[in-house]
Amino acid sequence: MTKNIFVLGLDEMNRQTLSSIPGSEDYRFHPLLTKERLHGSADLDLGEVVEEARARLDAFDGSVDAIIGYWDFPVSTLVPVLCAERGLPSAPLEAVVKCEHKYWSRLEQAEVIDEIPGFAEIPFDSERPPEHLSYPMWLKPVKSFSSELAFRVTDDAEFREALAQIEEGAGRVGEPFEWVLERVEMPEAVAKAGGAACLAEEECSGRQLTVEGFVYAGRPHVYGVVDSHNYPDTPSFLRYQYPSDLPGPVIQQVTEVSEKVVTRLGLDNCTFNIEYFHDPDTGRTCLLEVNPRHSQSHARLLEFVDGYPNHAYVVELALGREPHLREGGGQHNVGAKWFLRRFSDGVVRTAPDADDVARMSEDIPGTAANILVEPGTRLSDLTDQDSYSFCLAEIFTGANDTEGLKNTYELCLARLPFEIEDVEDAGDTEPAGGGRAGGGQPDGDDR
Repeated sequence: MTKNIFVLGLDEMNRQTLSSIPGSEDYRFHPLLTKERLHGSADLDLGEVVEEARARLDAFDGSVDAIIGYWDFPVSTLVPVLCAERGLPSAPLEAVVKCEHKYWSRLEQAEVIDEIPGFAEIPFDSERPPEHLSYPMWLKPVKSFSSELAFRVTDDAEFREALAQIEEGAGRVGEPFEWVLERVEMPEAVAKAGGAACLAEEECSGRQLTVEGFVYAGRPHVYGVVDSHNYPDTPSFLRYQYPSDLPGPVIQQVTEVSEKVVTRLGLDNCTFNIEYFHDPDTGRTCLLEVNPRHSQSHARLLEFVDGYPNHAYVVELALGREPHLREGGGQHNVGAKWFLRRFSDGVVRTAPDADDVARMSEDIPGTAANILVEPGTRLSDLTDQDSYSFCLAEIFTGANDTEGLKNTYELCLARLPFEIEDVEDAGDTEPAGGGRAGGGQPDGDDR
Protein backbone atom coordinates (compact mmCIF):
# COMPACT_ATOMS: atom_id res chain seq x y z
CA MET A 1 0.00 0.00 0.00
CA THR A 2 1.31 3.45 -0.90
CA LYS A 3 2.39 5.56 2.07
CA ASN A 4 1.74 9.31 2.09
CA ILE A 5 4.68 11.12 3.67
CA PHE A 6 4.47 14.85 4.31
CA VAL A 7 7.74 16.77 4.28
CA LEU A 8 8.06 20.16 5.98
CA GLY A 9 9.96 22.53 3.70
CA LEU A 10 10.37 20.03 0.86
CA ASP A 11 12.76 21.42 -1.78
CA GLU A 12 13.64 20.09 -5.20
CA MET A 13 17.12 18.78 -4.39
CA ASN A 14 15.86 16.78 -1.41
CA ARG A 15 12.82 15.62 -3.36
CA GLN A 16 15.24 14.00 -5.79
CA THR A 17 17.22 12.53 -2.90
CA LEU A 18 14.11 11.07 -1.29
CA SER A 19 13.18 9.42 -4.59
CA SER A 20 16.39 7.34 -4.40
CA ILE A 21 15.79 5.71 -1.01
CA PRO A 22 14.86 2.02 -0.77
CA GLY A 23 11.15 1.42 -1.26
CA SER A 24 10.54 4.89 -2.70
CA GLU A 25 8.24 3.42 -5.33
CA ASP A 26 5.76 2.77 -2.50
CA TYR A 27 5.97 6.31 -1.09
CA ARG A 28 4.33 9.57 -2.10
CA PHE A 29 6.13 12.63 -0.78
CA HIS A 30 3.96 15.71 -0.29
CA PRO A 31 5.24 19.23 0.49
CA LEU A 32 3.98 20.63 3.79
CA LEU A 33 4.59 24.39 3.72
CA THR A 34 7.48 25.84 1.76
CA LYS A 35 11.00 26.37 3.00
CA GLU A 36 10.48 30.10 2.43
CA ARG A 37 7.37 30.08 4.65
CA LEU A 38 9.27 28.30 7.39
CA HIS A 39 12.58 30.19 7.22
CA GLY A 40 11.94 33.34 5.22
CA SER A 41 9.97 35.49 7.65
CA ALA A 42 11.59 38.00 9.99
CA ASP A 43 8.55 37.83 12.29
CA LEU A 44 7.67 34.15 12.26
CA ASP A 45 4.43 33.32 14.09
CA LEU A 46 4.65 29.63 14.95
CA GLY A 47 1.03 29.49 15.99
CA GLU A 48 -0.03 30.57 12.50
CA VAL A 49 2.43 28.19 10.89
CA VAL A 50 1.05 25.23 12.86
CA GLU A 51 -2.52 26.15 11.90
CA GLU A 52 -1.55 26.29 8.23
CA ALA A 53 0.11 22.88 8.46
CA ARG A 54 -2.91 21.39 10.26
CA ALA A 55 -5.27 22.76 7.61
CA ARG A 56 -3.17 21.26 4.82
CA LEU A 57 -3.11 17.86 6.52
CA ASP A 58 -6.84 17.96 7.31
CA ALA A 59 -7.68 18.82 3.71
CA PHE A 60 -5.69 15.93 2.28
CA ASP A 61 -7.91 13.31 0.67
CA GLY A 62 -6.09 10.23 1.91
CA SER A 63 -4.13 8.83 4.81
CA VAL A 64 -1.36 10.84 6.49
CA ASP A 65 1.14 8.09 7.22
CA ALA A 66 4.19 10.10 8.30
CA ILE A 67 5.44 13.66 8.82
CA ILE A 68 9.15 14.36 8.49
CA GLY A 69 11.65 17.20 8.16
CA TYR A 70 15.37 17.69 7.72
CA TRP A 71 15.78 21.42 8.44
CA ASP A 72 16.73 23.20 11.64
CA PHE A 73 14.26 25.20 13.74
CA PRO A 74 11.34 25.63 13.34
CA VAL A 75 10.99 22.41 11.34
CA SER A 76 12.77 20.32 13.97
CA THR A 77 10.20 21.32 16.60
CA LEU A 78 7.14 21.33 14.34
CA VAL A 79 7.58 17.66 13.43
CA PRO A 80 6.96 16.33 16.99
CA VAL A 81 4.10 18.80 17.52
CA LEU A 82 2.23 17.71 14.38
CA CYS A 83 3.05 14.02 14.82
CA ALA A 84 1.82 13.95 18.42
CA GLU A 85 -1.55 15.36 17.33
CA ARG A 86 -2.00 12.50 14.86
CA GLY A 87 -0.46 9.67 16.85
CA LEU A 88 2.46 9.31 14.44
CA PRO A 89 5.96 8.20 15.50
CA SER A 90 8.44 10.98 16.31
CA ALA A 91 10.75 12.18 19.04
CA PRO A 92 9.17 13.63 22.22
CA LEU A 93 8.89 17.42 21.97
CA GLU A 94 10.66 17.93 25.29
CA ALA A 95 13.66 15.90 24.13
CA VAL A 96 13.88 17.94 20.93
CA VAL A 97 13.71 21.21 22.86
CA LYS A 98 16.48 20.02 25.18
CA CYS A 99 18.66 19.76 22.09
CA GLU A 100 17.47 22.99 20.49
CA HIS A 101 17.97 25.21 23.56
CA LYS A 102 21.76 25.44 23.69
CA TYR A 103 21.93 26.22 27.41
CA TRP A 104 19.51 23.46 28.42
CA SER A 105 21.40 21.05 26.19
CA ARG A 106 24.71 21.90 27.91
CA LEU A 107 23.16 21.39 31.35
CA GLU A 108 21.96 17.92 30.32
CA GLN A 109 25.25 16.99 28.65
CA ALA A 110 27.19 17.95 31.78
CA GLU A 111 25.27 15.31 33.75
CA VAL A 112 26.68 12.40 31.74
CA ILE A 113 29.90 13.37 29.91
CA ASP A 114 33.12 15.32 30.44
CA GLU A 115 33.72 16.11 26.75
CA ILE A 116 32.22 19.62 26.83
CA PRO A 117 33.71 23.12 27.09
CA GLY A 118 33.25 25.48 30.01
CA PHE A 119 29.96 27.34 29.53
CA ALA A 120 27.58 29.81 31.17
CA GLU A 121 24.38 31.69 30.44
CA ILE A 122 25.29 35.40 30.14
CA PRO A 123 23.02 38.30 31.16
CA PHE A 124 22.98 41.02 28.51
CA ASP A 125 24.15 43.68 30.97
CA SER A 126 27.38 41.76 31.73
CA GLU A 127 30.65 43.68 31.43
CA ARG A 128 32.83 40.58 31.34
CA PRO A 129 32.43 36.80 31.44
CA PRO A 130 32.24 34.87 34.72
CA GLU A 131 35.58 34.05 36.33
CA HIS A 132 35.43 30.33 35.54
CA LEU A 133 35.51 31.01 31.77
CA SER A 134 38.63 32.07 29.88
CA TYR A 135 39.29 33.63 26.49
CA PRO A 136 39.04 32.86 23.64
CA MET A 137 35.36 31.99 23.83
CA TRP A 138 32.26 32.08 21.69
CA LEU A 139 29.07 33.99 22.40
CA LYS A 140 25.87 32.83 20.73
CA PRO A 141 22.11 32.96 21.28
CA VAL A 142 20.60 29.96 23.02
CA LYS A 143 18.51 29.54 19.85
CA SER A 144 19.43 30.64 16.35
CA PHE A 145 19.48 29.55 12.71
CA SER A 146 22.68 27.60 11.94
CA SER A 147 25.68 29.71 13.12
CA GLU A 148 23.81 32.99 13.05
CA LEU A 149 24.95 35.58 15.62
CA ALA A 150 27.82 33.49 16.97
CA PHE A 151 30.98 35.47 17.66
CA ARG A 152 34.50 34.60 18.72
CA VAL A 153 35.75 37.02 21.40
CA THR A 154 39.22 37.38 22.89
CA ASP A 155 38.87 40.23 25.41
CA ASP A 156 36.31 42.21 27.40
CA ALA A 157 35.81 44.83 24.69
CA GLU A 158 34.95 42.20 22.08
CA PHE A 159 32.81 40.44 24.67
CA ARG A 160 30.66 43.54 25.23
CA GLU A 161 30.43 44.33 21.51
CA ALA A 162 29.30 40.81 20.64
CA LEU A 163 26.85 40.74 23.53
CA ALA A 164 25.23 43.94 22.25
CA GLN A 165 24.82 42.50 18.75
CA ILE A 166 23.33 39.28 20.10
CA GLU A 167 20.91 41.19 22.32
CA GLU A 168 19.74 43.16 19.29
CA GLY A 169 19.21 40.14 17.07
CA ALA A 170 18.47 37.16 19.31
CA GLY A 171 14.73 37.81 19.35
CA ARG A 172 14.36 37.03 15.64
CA VAL A 173 14.48 33.33 16.46
CA GLY A 174 14.18 33.48 20.24
CA GLU A 175 10.70 34.97 20.25
CA PRO A 176 9.16 32.28 17.99
CA PHE A 177 11.06 29.71 20.06
CA GLU A 178 9.15 30.88 23.15
CA TRP A 179 5.99 29.41 21.57
CA VAL A 180 7.66 26.01 21.79
CA LEU A 181 9.08 26.53 25.28
CA GLU A 182 5.58 27.21 26.60
CA ARG A 183 4.66 23.63 25.68
CA VAL A 184 7.29 21.84 27.77
CA GLU A 185 8.33 21.75 31.41
CA MET A 186 11.68 23.45 31.92
CA PRO A 187 14.08 23.52 34.87
CA GLU A 188 14.17 26.83 36.69
CA ALA A 189 17.50 27.95 35.20
CA VAL A 190 16.27 27.39 31.65
CA ALA A 191 12.91 29.02 32.26
CA LYS A 192 14.67 32.06 33.69
CA ALA A 193 16.97 32.32 30.67
CA GLY A 194 14.12 32.02 28.17
CA GLY A 195 14.43 31.67 24.43
CA ALA A 196 16.45 34.80 23.64
CA ALA A 197 19.30 34.51 26.13
CA CYS A 198 23.03 34.36 25.40
CA LEU A 199 25.39 31.45 25.95
CA ALA A 200 29.16 31.70 26.39
CA GLU A 201 31.36 28.69 25.66
CA GLU A 202 35.11 28.31 25.86
CA GLU A 203 36.65 27.65 22.48
CA CYS A 204 37.08 24.09 21.27
CA SER A 205 39.87 23.35 18.83
CA GLY A 206 41.09 20.64 16.51
CA ARG A 207 39.45 18.74 13.71
CA GLN A 208 35.69 19.02 13.42
CA LEU A 209 33.53 15.96 12.80
CA THR A 210 29.87 15.00 12.90
CA VAL A 211 28.33 11.77 14.17
CA GLU A 212 25.14 10.70 12.37
CA GLY A 213 22.76 8.22 13.95
CA PHE A 214 19.23 7.31 14.97
CA VAL A 215 17.33 6.12 18.03
CA TYR A 216 14.72 3.38 17.72
CA ALA A 217 12.79 1.93 20.68
CA GLY A 218 15.15 3.74 23.06
CA ARG A 219 18.34 2.29 21.55
CA PRO A 220 20.79 4.63 19.78
CA HIS A 221 22.71 3.54 16.68
CA VAL A 222 25.51 5.41 14.89
CA TYR A 223 25.62 4.87 11.13
CA GLY A 224 28.33 7.30 10.00
CA VAL A 225 30.97 9.87 10.95
CA VAL A 226 31.66 12.85 8.65
CA ASP A 227 34.76 15.06 8.70
CA SER A 228 34.52 18.84 8.30
CA HIS A 229 37.41 20.70 6.68
CA ASN A 230 37.73 24.50 6.82
CA TYR A 231 39.27 27.05 4.51
CA PRO A 232 42.80 27.75 5.83
CA ASP A 233 42.90 30.10 8.84
CA THR A 234 39.11 30.60 8.89
CA PRO A 235 36.15 28.96 10.67
CA SER A 236 34.31 28.68 7.32
CA PHE A 237 33.66 25.20 5.96
CA LEU A 238 35.49 24.17 2.77
CA ARG A 239 34.02 20.65 2.58
CA TYR A 240 32.34 17.81 4.41
CA GLN A 241 33.92 14.41 3.71
CA TYR A 242 32.59 10.90 4.37
CA PRO A 243 33.64 8.56 5.81
CA SER A 244 35.90 10.09 8.45
CA ASP A 245 39.58 9.20 8.30
CA LEU A 246 40.13 9.73 12.03
CA PRO A 247 41.65 6.82 14.00
CA GLY A 248 39.39 4.02 15.15
CA PRO A 249 39.70 4.85 18.88
CA VAL A 250 38.46 8.40 18.20
CA ILE A 251 35.48 7.09 16.22
CA GLN A 252 34.71 4.69 19.07
CA GLN A 253 34.91 7.50 21.63
CA VAL A 254 32.52 9.84 19.83
CA THR A 255 30.17 6.94 19.20
CA GLU A 256 30.01 6.08 22.90
CA VAL A 257 29.67 9.74 23.96
CA SER A 258 26.87 10.24 21.42
CA GLU A 259 24.96 7.25 22.75
CA LYS A 260 25.21 8.56 26.32
CA VAL A 261 24.05 12.04 25.37
CA VAL A 262 21.03 11.13 23.22
CA THR A 263 19.89 8.69 25.91
CA ARG A 264 20.16 11.42 28.56
CA LEU A 265 18.27 13.88 26.38
CA GLY A 266 15.46 11.38 25.87
CA LEU A 267 15.59 11.24 22.08
CA ASP A 268 13.68 8.35 20.53
CA ASN A 269 12.19 7.42 17.16
CA CYS A 270 14.30 10.01 15.36
CA THR A 271 17.60 10.65 13.66
CA PHE A 272 20.30 12.86 15.16
CA ASN A 273 23.63 14.42 14.34
CA ILE A 274 26.20 15.54 16.90
CA GLU A 275 29.12 17.83 16.13
CA TYR A 276 32.52 17.47 17.79
CA PHE A 277 36.05 18.83 17.79
CA HIS A 278 38.97 16.45 18.23
CA ASP A 279 42.46 17.80 18.91
CA PRO A 280 45.00 15.23 17.66
CA ASP A 281 47.81 16.94 19.59
CA THR A 282 46.18 16.76 23.02
CA GLY A 283 43.79 13.89 22.39
CA ARG A 284 40.91 16.02 23.73
CA THR A 285 37.44 15.60 22.25
CA CYS A 286 34.82 18.33 22.72
CA LEU A 287 31.11 18.10 21.93
CA LEU A 288 29.89 21.20 20.11
CA GLU A 289 26.17 20.69 19.47
CA VAL A 290 23.40 18.07 19.38
CA ASN A 291 20.83 18.28 16.57
CA PRO A 292 17.63 16.19 16.83
CA ARG A 293 17.56 15.43 13.09
CA HIS A 294 19.84 14.06 10.41
CA SER A 295 21.82 16.43 8.22
CA GLN A 296 20.47 16.78 4.70
CA SER A 297 23.89 18.23 3.82
CA HIS A 298 25.33 14.74 4.21
CA ALA A 299 22.67 12.90 2.23
CA ARG A 300 24.46 12.75 -1.10
CA LEU A 301 27.77 11.84 0.59
CA LEU A 302 26.24 8.77 2.19
CA GLU A 303 24.56 7.90 -1.10
CA PHE A 304 27.93 8.07 -2.89
CA VAL A 305 29.54 5.70 -0.39
CA ASP A 306 26.78 3.57 1.18
CA GLY A 307 24.36 3.47 -1.73
CA TYR A 308 21.53 5.21 0.12
CA PRO A 309 21.11 8.74 1.51
CA ASN A 310 20.50 9.22 5.23
CA HIS A 311 16.94 10.29 4.37
CA ALA A 312 16.19 6.56 4.32
CA TYR A 313 16.59 6.36 8.10
CA VAL A 314 14.18 9.17 8.92
CA VAL A 315 11.50 7.78 6.59
CA GLU A 316 11.68 4.32 8.12
CA LEU A 317 11.50 5.75 11.65
CA ALA A 318 8.56 7.99 10.73
CA LEU A 319 6.69 4.92 9.49
CA GLY A 320 7.37 3.12 12.78
CA ARG A 321 9.97 0.74 11.36
CA GLU A 322 13.42 -0.12 12.63
CA PRO A 323 15.97 1.15 10.08
CA HIS A 324 18.49 -1.24 8.59
CA LEU A 325 22.09 -0.12 8.98
CA ARG A 326 23.90 0.15 5.66
CA GLU A 327 27.57 0.59 4.94
CA GLY A 328 29.62 0.47 1.75
CA GLY A 329 27.18 -0.30 -1.15
CA GLY A 330 27.78 2.88 -3.14
CA GLN A 331 29.81 3.55 -6.26
CA HIS A 332 32.58 5.51 -4.50
CA ASN A 333 34.93 5.02 -1.57
CA VAL A 334 34.62 8.64 -0.41
CA GLY A 335 32.23 11.53 -0.94
CA ALA A 336 32.41 15.27 -0.31
CA LYS A 337 30.23 18.34 -0.22
CA TRP A 338 32.24 21.46 -1.10
CA PHE A 339 31.33 25.06 -0.28
CA LEU A 340 32.48 27.56 -2.91
CA ARG A 341 32.89 30.82 -0.98
CA ARG A 342 33.89 34.43 -1.45
CA PHE A 343 35.37 36.28 1.51
CA SER A 344 34.40 39.83 0.50
CA ASP A 345 31.19 41.52 -0.60
CA GLY A 346 30.27 41.96 -4.24
CA VAL A 347 27.53 41.82 -6.84
CA VAL A 348 27.07 38.68 -8.95
CA ARG A 349 27.27 39.53 -12.65
CA THR A 350 27.27 35.98 -14.08
CA ALA A 351 26.53 32.62 -12.46
CA PRO A 352 26.05 29.05 -13.68
CA ASP A 353 22.53 27.98 -14.62
CA ALA A 354 20.77 24.62 -14.54
CA ASP A 355 22.13 23.71 -17.98
CA ASP A 356 25.71 24.35 -16.83
CA VAL A 357 25.19 22.07 -13.84
CA ALA A 358 23.54 19.36 -15.94
CA ARG A 359 26.39 19.36 -18.46
CA MET A 360 28.94 19.22 -15.66
CA SER A 361 27.23 16.23 -14.01
CA GLU A 362 26.97 14.42 -17.35
CA ASP A 363 30.61 15.02 -18.29
CA ILE A 364 32.12 14.42 -14.84
CA PRO A 365 30.67 11.26 -13.20
CA GLY A 366 29.93 11.41 -9.49
CA THR A 367 29.22 15.15 -9.35
CA ALA A 368 26.32 17.50 -8.69
CA ALA A 369 25.92 21.14 -7.68
CA ASN A 370 23.46 23.52 -6.06
CA ILE A 371 23.93 27.14 -7.17
CA LEU A 372 22.97 29.59 -4.40
CA VAL A 373 23.24 32.96 -6.19
CA GLU A 374 22.08 34.43 -9.47
CA PRO A 375 23.03 37.46 -11.57
CA GLY A 376 22.19 40.64 -9.67
CA THR A 377 22.60 39.13 -6.20
CA ARG A 378 24.35 41.40 -3.69
CA LEU A 379 26.28 39.00 -1.50
CA SER A 380 25.69 40.99 1.68
CA ASP A 381 21.94 40.54 1.12
CA LEU A 382 22.22 36.76 1.43
CA THR A 383 20.78 35.25 4.60
CA ASP A 384 22.04 32.34 6.71
CA GLN A 385 25.71 33.07 6.03
CA ASP A 386 28.59 32.85 8.47
CA SER A 387 30.33 36.04 9.63
CA TYR A 388 33.33 35.66 7.39
CA SER A 389 32.21 34.53 3.94
CA PHE A 390 29.43 34.21 1.39
CA CYS A 391 28.56 30.79 -0.07
CA LEU A 392 28.10 30.84 -3.85
CA ALA A 393 27.52 27.15 -4.50
CA GLU A 394 27.51 23.67 -2.99
CA ILE A 395 29.35 21.10 -5.08
CA PHE A 396 29.17 17.33 -4.53
CA THR A 397 31.88 14.90 -5.62
CA GLY A 398 32.51 11.18 -5.24
CA ALA A 399 35.85 9.45 -5.84
CA ASN A 400 38.14 6.60 -4.86
CA ASP A 401 40.20 8.68 -2.44
CA THR A 402 40.72 12.20 -1.07
CA GLU A 403 43.06 13.19 -3.89
CA GLY A 404 40.40 12.14 -6.36
CA LEU A 405 37.83 14.29 -4.56
CA LYS A 406 40.10 17.32 -4.84
CA ASN A 407 40.87 16.76 -8.50
CA THR A 408 37.20 16.29 -9.35
CA TYR A 409 36.31 19.47 -7.46
CA GLU A 410 38.83 21.46 -9.53
CA LEU A 411 37.27 20.08 -12.70
CA CYS A 412 33.83 21.17 -11.45
CA LEU A 413 35.03 24.70 -10.71
CA ALA A 414 36.24 25.03 -14.29
CA ARG A 415 32.73 24.18 -15.50
CA LEU A 416 30.87 26.60 -13.23
CA PRO A 417 31.49 30.21 -14.32
CA PHE A 418 31.05 32.99 -11.75
CA GLU A 419 31.81 36.67 -12.28
CA ILE A 420 31.52 38.90 -9.21
CA GLU A 421 32.11 42.62 -9.20
CA ASP A 422 33.71 44.16 -6.12
CA VAL A 423 31.36 46.36 -4.10
CA GLU A 424 33.37 49.55 -4.61
CA ASP A 425 32.91 49.09 -8.37
CA ALA A 426 29.27 48.04 -8.23
CA GLY A 427 27.57 51.40 -7.84
CA ASP A 428 25.37 50.98 -4.79
CA THR A 429 27.55 50.53 -1.73
CA GLU A 430 24.78 49.99 0.82
CA PRO A 431 23.05 46.62 1.21
CA ALA A 432 19.52 46.65 -0.16
CA GLY A 433 18.18 45.04 2.98
CA GLY A 434 18.63 42.32 5.52
CA GLY A 435 22.39 42.46 5.76
CA ARG A 436 24.49 39.46 6.76
CA ALA A 437 23.75 36.94 9.38
CA GLY A 438 26.36 36.39 12.02
CA GLY A 439 28.39 33.25 12.41
CA GLY A 440 31.40 31.81 14.08
CA GLN A 441 32.58 28.57 15.65
CA PRO A 442 30.51 26.54 13.27
CA ASP A 443 27.44 24.88 14.72
CA GLY A 444 27.17 22.93 11.51
CA ASP A 445 25.50 23.51 8.19
CA ASP A 446 22.33 22.92 9.56
CA ARG A 447 20.34 23.09 7.15
